[in-house]
Amino acid sequence: MRLKDKIALITGSARGIGQATAELFHNEGAVVIVSDIRDEEGKNVAANLGINSVYLHLDVGSEESWLTITEFIKNKFGRLDILVNNAGVTGFLESSGPWDAENSDLQSWEEVHRVNSTGVMLGCKYAIRLMKENGGSIVNISSRSGVVGIPGAVAYASSKASVRNHTKSVALYCAENGYKIRCNSVHPAAIMTPMWDAMLGEGEQRQQIIQEIEFGIPMGHFGKPSDVAYGILYLASDESKYVTGIELTIDGGILAGSEAKPRK
Repeated sequence: MRLKDKIALITGSARGIGQATAELFHNEGAVVIVSDIRDEEGKNVAANLGINSVYLHLDVGSEESWLTITEFIKNKFGRLDILVNNAGVTGFLESSGPWDAENSDLQSWEEVHRVNSTGVMLGCKYAIRLMKENGGSIVNISSRSGVVGIPGAVAYASSKASVRNHTKSVALYCAENGYKIRCNSVHPAAIMTPMWDAMLGEGEQRQQIIQEIEFGIPMGHFGKPSDVAYGILYLASDESKYVTGIELTIDGGILAGSEAKPRK
């Protein structure tokens, strides 16, 4: 019960890392607010969790949506203890491309940043307002792509770098103002989630691409969403009460060596 009676909001928690985090937090005693734009999937997650969980629609790139969910949390719970800014998009499904540095599609660039970068900014903004009286923990999900360049996905890499940097600004702001709010970022890579589907394809091609990628992972295999969820749990819990502004990399060792350089 590492999060007993904590009120936790997890964005993008209808599937993948967000869903795994919601399930783990609930098992650890938290009251979990599942949120997403995938309403049916999100409702199913909350229903499976059962008591001490609720689903709310949240478009993280919309300030109006954040105002609505903030008002709900204030009226229902009176506070927020944990925010996990997990919602994110690659751009591959949001436009027909291209996504490289020379030909990047502007519409895709703007949508990726609206969700990944602006969404995190808005989340932090309203979480601070809900947390500043009692303290809390904000965990922003960045990526390996926020640390190294990705020539074929420049909007995604740029937006995740924004998350990485904004996390530190929020951490320092809260410390300077005497708020007992910590803010840290998590940087996953090679975690098998639905976000990979657009890149891996199907059938034999999918297996071939997976094998090629796993060849470049020092630990030799993709990670699971739960591997990231346990890292988020640590940063969300009181066990990390003296930790703020850090980057927690969960990538099977990729960034430890030369494989940090992306391949086409």
